Order: sequence, then C-alpha cells, then structure tokens
Amino acid sequence: MISTLNHLVQHIEAHLGDSIDVASLASSLGTTEYHARRMFSSLAGMPLSEYIRRRRMTVAAGDVLGDDELLEIATRFGYGSTEAFGRAFRAVHGSTPGEVRRAGGPLRSQPQLRFRLTVEGNSPMDTRIIEHPAFQLIGHAARVPLIHNGVNPHIQAHIAAIPAEAHARLKALSSGEPTGLLQVSADVDPDYTEGTPLTYLHGVAVGHDHAVPDDLDVIGAPAGTWAVFTATGDYPAALQQLWAATATDWFPSNPWRLRPGPSIVAIIDRSPDFSTATCELWLPVERS
Repeated sequence: MISTLNHLVQHIEAHLGDSIDVASLASSLGTTEYHARRMFSSLAGMPLSEYIRRRRMTVAAGDVLGDDELLEIATRFGYGSTEAFGRAFRAVHGSTPGEVRRAGGPLRSQPQLRFRLTVEGNSPMDTRIIEHPAFQLIGHAARVPLIHNGVNPHIQAHIAAIPAEAHARLKALSSGEPTGLLQVSADVDPDYTEGTPLTYLHGVAVGHDHAVPDDLDVIGAPAGTWAVFTATGDYPAALQQLWAATATDWFPSNPWRLRPGPSIVAIIDRSPDFSTATCELWLPVERS
C-alpha cells in the first residue's frame, strides 16, 4: 500500500493541471478508489482531494508571481474562471492572487508527500478474519458529522434521546454476530473528511431475511469478509487509536484492503461510567 500511495502522489505531481481520475489510477495500481482514499486520508492526515488542491495552489503560486495573465494560470490548473481559481487560491494561501502578485505573499506551501513504512512491531494487534453471510443492522439511525477525536456530541445526543425501553427491545432482537448493542457508521465520505455527514445507527445485527419492525431503520451488510480488531482501554480514546492503527500498521502489512460497507463497533465489556471499555471493531475487507 505504501508503494501504491507513492505512485499516486507521483501521478498527481505530473498531472496537476489535468483532471485526475482517481478510480482509474487506483485500478491501474491494483487497488480500489475507496481503499486508496481511505488509506491516504488516514496516513496523510488530510483528504486526497485537499492534498491535490494544496499542491495545485502551491505550484500555481509561482506562476502568480510571474507575468502570465491570471485567466491563463487558472486555465492551466483546471479552473474555468479567475473567480473559481481565486477562491481555491485564497482557501490555501489566505490571500488572493492579486494580493500575492502585489505584495509577494503571504504564501503557504504544501510539500510533496512521500510515504514511508516505519517497522516497529512492538504492539501486536488482536485480529480475526471472518467470512460472514449477509445480515442486517437494525435500530435507530441519524445523520451526524464525522469527528475524528474525542466524544462525538451529536452521537451522544442521538443515543440519549432513545428511550430506555427501546434499548431493551433492541437487545432482545439481536440474533447474530456481532452481538449486543452496536455502533454502526455508514455512508462515510470516501476521503474521511472531518465534519462530513455520515449515517450513525444505534442497533443490533439480525439475519438478512429477518422481518424488521416498521419503526426501525435498516442498513444492509452484504456477505463477505470482515477483519475484527479488539482494543481495551480508555473509551473512546482506545477505540480511536485502534482505528488509526489499522491504517498505519495493519493494512500496510497484510494482504487485505477495505471494501465499501458499514463499519461496526461492538462493546464487549465496559466500566460502570463507560470511562474504559473492551471493544471490537468490524471492518469490511477483501483480498488486495
């Protein structure tokens, strides 16, 4: 995966003025757009689309300081108007092309990324690979923003609004792995951009042919392979650290890649105040 991401970066660098077809490029490198975007975002700390914009505007700044017409520069970097180019330029540099041309700055440079694998191996990851038939995730869903670190207050508010008897009802409906009450994330932005909306479902797993009550939401999980990771520690910090470790440690070292589908968190055990917990993280995967 590290080699794939470096090839992706090199292609972007050679085609900053072109429309970049990430899906075709990922396919030519032996992976999928979904996996490439998720791994890039996790390892680079920014979405792939944001990196492309920053690199374009970094290189474009040199041209802005020259004598070419702004419309010519905008067209060179794939923008149809000086207004669109100016908005993108200002979003990266904090100043307009005209201001930079007059004053020489300020400018914010995005260096070209290079991915390297640091081999440590001192933190084994508890993982299971499971072939699972199709199933359904049923419960109470809401659209919430993606938050990378700390407690998500929107999810907290959603769960708090669910009556106690509804939790008991869901537990009674649970009829398969993963067991118990589950935290399900679906429809997540492929770039994993913080603040983008996702579907969060508080629910349980049931068989694919299970009759679902009309008042419950449903997310389908097709048959396939799942990587199941276990973490124990402070909640939710240990779970968020586990998420990060799957990208930095596990996927680069194993012959698997993410496939589209919901991610699932099962709470296996927890302290009374929920300050610590043992969690299972279920991620849909396929052989790379």
